[in-house]
Amino acid sequence: MLGPPGAGKGTQAERLAAHHGVPKISTGDILRRAVQSGTALGGSAKQAIDSGNLVNDDAVICIVRERLSCADARSGFILDGFPRTVVQATALDAMVGTRGALIVLDIVVPEDVLVQRLASRRICGACGANATADTRQACLKCGGPLVVRTDDGAEIVRERLKVYQRQTRPLVEYYSARPTFRAIDGNQLPDAVTSGIDSAIAAAVAAGGARP
Repeated sequence: MLGPPGAGKGTQAERLAAHHGVPKISTGDILRRAVQSGTALGGSAKQAIDSGNLVNDDAVICIVRERLSCADARSGFILDGFPRTVVQATALDAMVGTRGALIVLDIVVPEDVLVQRLASRRICGACGANATADTRQACLKCGGPLVVRTDDGAEIVRERLKVYQRQTRPLVEYYSARPTFRAIDGNQLPDAVTSGIDSAIAAAVAAGGARP
């Protein structure tokens, strides 16, 4: 699942994972938990996250390789937030090997809409879960307070979008020639985006022989 910060990758990845009965693997969630728990990985991740930069490739690749080796990911998985660089994409190709073709979905949203979304986004200050659009008082998972993410401040948002264009946007070029690549209009209501994703997956499976 590709797309800039605020494109709605997390929401759509959760829906897709639930529909297909496979795990949603979010490197952002894993790194934020590491930050909250105060691990060595969390310390280095916090510096990058708070400045709007990406965590180094080696650390993220190790996290994903370990997670994909778990039993629940053997029949499929949804990746949210990985890969974010061409180095990571190359590593993912090696990890997947003969497991089947990757379906790559790029959620496209205009920059001004992204800035608006990120400015109003909230997460749980206790467990780190994202708040839904209709839940602004407390976390639905644990009841914790909803707060602004440290990387959603105005200055950091602008820096994150610059980082995306510089480091992550080349992934579209890396994947776009594959028959299993599809771009999705993310500037719609979530249900419409979900419908577009379902249609894109069906077309990608037909074109590239990937498993849904």
